[in-house]
Amino acid sequence: MNDTKPRTALVTGASTGIGRATALALAHAGFDLAVTDLDASWLADVAAEAQGRQVVPIALELRSEDSIAKAVTQAADALGAIDLLVNNAGRPLQKPATDVTWAEWNDVIDINLKGSFFLSTAFARHCGSRGRGGAVVSLASTHGLTGIAGRSVYGISKGGIIQMTRMLAIEWAPLGIRVNAVAPATVLTPSRATMLGDPEARARMLARIPLGRFPTMDEIAAAVCYLASNAAASITGQILVLDGGLTAA
Repeated sequence: MNDTKPRTALVTGASTGIGRATALALAHAGFDLAVTDLDASWLADVAAEAQGRQVVPIALELRSEDSIAKAVTQAADALGAIDLLVNNAGRPLQKPATDVTWAEWNDVIDINLKGSFFLSTAFARHCGSRGRGGAVVSLASTHGLTGIAGRSVYGISKGGIIQMTRMLAIEWAPLGIRVNAVAPATVLTPSRATMLGDPEARARMLARIPLGRFPTMDEIAAAVCYLASNAAASITGQILVLDGGLTAA
């Protein structure tokens, strides 16, 4: 990717949390944006805060092949080209493995892994059609690297994202498409406010992290920006782990 030219990014799940922080960080770094979520109206404040950048809100249902194809077409039509795809959207599930239903399994895998895979392949076809490379950055998790009780399906989906990253990086290197992932430990997001507000649960979770702190949304966004930049031009197929030492302990 050439940082001297206008850059564009498609960011999924951008209405809140890590996706929103990432979209705004990319806008600050000079990207024009196509931002997606289930309802495009949820993205109005993102567009308002990304001052000076073009922002295109798009409705995207990752469980629908037609919706994925339509979103990429809308983004390309509005921005002219897409240089970066950020696979952020995902569904959590905290439940004992023996209690997980068939429908819950399908829902988590379809959104977190299958949808990300087919959106990535649509992006790669877009890059091929314009004869330019690009970059994919996906949100994985330390749950895809380590075992933990009660999060089996979510962890399996994120483990799939990690292997997807390696496979696509090798396959798409000749096309000039770099593929990487960011794998954070539990991040301080609005959706986790209740859970992390419980002093006992918070202490238990922090005890697993050697640095004794949770990564922030802005730290994850900065990691995505780095992997999208020319500073990471030789980095592909890698998982950037932001976990305070959890996976090293």
